[in-house]
Amino acid sequence: MSGVKTSEIIVRPCFQQDLQYVQLIYAHHCLTGTGTFEIEPPSLEEMTERWGKIVDRGWPFLVASPPSDFSRVLGFCYAAQFRDRAAYSKTFEVSIYTAPTTMHQGVGSQMLAQLLTTLRDDGVREVLAVIGDSHNAASIGLHQKLGFRRVGTMTNVGEKFGRLLDVVIMQRSLPAKDAGG
Repeated sequence: MSGVKTSEIIVRPCFQQDLQYVQLIYAHHCLTGTGTFEIEPPSLEEMTERWGKIVDRGWPFLVASPPSDFSRVLGFCYAAQFRDRAAYSKTFEVSIYTAPTTMHQGVGSQMLAQLLTTLRDDGVREVLAVIGDSHNAASIGLHQKLGFRRVGTMTNVGEKFGRLLDVVIMQRSLPAKDAGG
């Protein structure tokens, strides 16, 4: 789908029937990119298990679809508590992936904006992005556009496609829901 108009995108909760498309999108990123350090794409069963762990805890897992066909998935994003300890209950990590045909067309921005609104409404205070590959200009730029700032880089912590890869950590504070932000 070239020429996606983001004004025509619906960001909605991900349902189990969407997971076949989520798995295909993620598999593409595993096999061709350095935004994820997974080398072998997870199976549909594994993706279903991961999705279940997110939604069973009441955390957001969203997809983007064109309003003309809610069964089409143009991208997905989700958030999970940064660490599984009580002190981190207001700090979440976000992940976002778009279909190869919708990259650089604003789908990611719309999904991430909705995800941040959902997290703010849920009382989350801090949001982290752990971005694979310090040369991942698209993901770094997307997060900067939505108010994230770079807070650190872990150098040479991953290896994929014969390259040593950095991880960029970005962070954004969310205003309290009643703070008018």
